[in-house]
Amino acid sequence: MLPNNLKRENSPKQTTISMKNASARNMWGDYLDNHLEYAFAGEPKVTHLSDNEQDANRKLKLVLSGKKRATSHSLLGLQNRKEPLPKIGDFTILTDWDGKAKCIVRTVAVRLKPFFAIRASYARLEGEGDESLEYWKQTHWDYYTRELEAFGRIPRESMIVVCEVFEKVFQRN
Repeated sequence: MLPNNLKRENSPKQTTISMKNASARNMWGDYLDNHLEYAFAGEPKVTHLSDNEQDANRKLKLVLSGKKRATSHSLLGLQNRKEPLPKIGDFTILTDWDGKAKCIVRTVAVRLKPFFAIRASYARLEGEGDESLEYWKQTHWDYYTRELEAFGRIPRESMIVVCEVFEKVFQRN
């Protein structure tokens, strides 16, 4: 349960928590204190990395450890939720499931690829499971099935995956 001062905007894929989140706002301010060059950057997205608590917190730990350096969106999911494509230079504040800000990442690459064209090297960047392409395909297929079901859609081998690579730029100790 989120504290009363946090707003959760539900979507089938994941929950986005607005900058009304005090811990995210404070983290962004702390980052800007040392990086004034980004003072006029747009407001960062504030989110967690999955559609359920267990996976969101597990993926966050992988980011915090430096093992997870990428995430994958279905283009159909983004379009159906009317979310913009990530772009190079975007900042995202990652939270745990409860909305507590834990780190800031910055997008360094974005590529659109059909599901069938994802390579093992990209699966390793995501850093999940045994880091194999087989693991990546199975877990993402399951995830995209849940995500797209809300829109009356199903994943296909030819569907476009938005491959977002990021670097962690700030973390609370």
